Amino acid sequence: MRCGDFKENYIDDEEIFPSPFTKFWLALFLIFLIAFPFMANAHLLYIANMIGFAVIGAVGLNLLTGFTGQISLGHAAFIGVGAYTSAILVTRYGISFWLSIPLSGLVSALAGMVIGIPSLRVKGLYLCIATLAAQFIFGFTFVHWESMTKGITGIHIPPPAVGSFQFDTEKSFYWITLLFVILGVGYARNLVRSKMGRAFVAIRDRDLAAEIMGINLFRYKLSAFAISSFYAGVAGALWVSFLKVVTPEHFPFILCIQYLAMVIVGGLGSVIGSIFGAVFMTLIPEILNVLSDMVKSYAPGMAKMIIPFKQVVFGSMIVGFLIFEPRGLAEIWSRIKKFFTLWPFSY
Repeated sequence: MRCGDFKENYIDDEEIFPSPFTKFWLALFLIFLIAFPFMANAHLLYIANMIGFAVIGAVGLNLLTGFTGQISLGHAAFIGVGAYTSAILVTRYGISFWLSIPLSGLVSALAGMVIGIPSLRVKGLYLCIATLAAQFIFGFTFVHWESMTKGITGIHIPPPAVGSFQFDTEKSFYWITLLFVILGVGYARNLVRSKMGRAFVAIRDRDLAAEIMGINLFRYKLSAFAISSFYAGVAGALWVSFLKVVTPEHFPFILCIQYLAMVIVGGLGSVIGSIFGAVFMTLIPEILNVLSDMVKSYAPGMAKMIIPFKQVVFGSMIVGFLIFEPRGLAEIWSRIKKFFTLWPFSY
């Protein structure tokens, strides 16, 4: 039994796999992820893909908001930039889906750097307004730049393929989603324990002190916006490739709020919290839909009350987390791990 950890340097303290126990459970979880598509039906695989896209986008937003302290209300806009970039590259220029994904991320990263420039002069509520303006500017562009985006008609996207094999089902696309989730989470976990990650945290905690210590605020704030937007662009490109169509209705302002809720419920400043938040925010509506269908079958007269009641329950759960567990699901998970690390002792 492991009763405590005694680290002698920073590298040991930030080790991703601190014990064989951790490696064992991670390997078991990966085996489950690989076996999952062979056990699940099409609907469960659809939900799994949606969770994967949400995980990528939430990890990117958490790097910006949770680790760097730069609040953004324009995350849906960067997801939309990546989505439209991928759709245009594939349908208009005949570029491969596999090449369009990183290119979409790069275009979104460039957009994020442009929008991130105000963060050098403003912060807090003022930065929220600046990123909120970006959300409406890009949303207006998606609708009215019809020569490029086809407006509200949208762009139909062919499924990705390797040779003659097409990833046109929930099961086949699951492997693409899983690959990018592993790459995205792995990179983020390594980033936060690097020099850049420590600079992000220093800026979040006190940007003036960080600048006095020699941290280049211009470089690292724009880097945070670029990396976060890159994640958003990749998530958007994967999402619309899975749906096979992209329209402006996919990127409303409420999507920004949903991603912020993911990182708040999951845990600000935690990569695994982004995963928990994405899973929570994707599964809870599905669970509420199942419960509402059950209520409708037993009490048809309550059908009109079900839809608004679901929104009330959903919002109440988020408010409950903010009040009773402000550090999110990641903190709950941390306490569970500490309990079993020390069990059966209390110290």
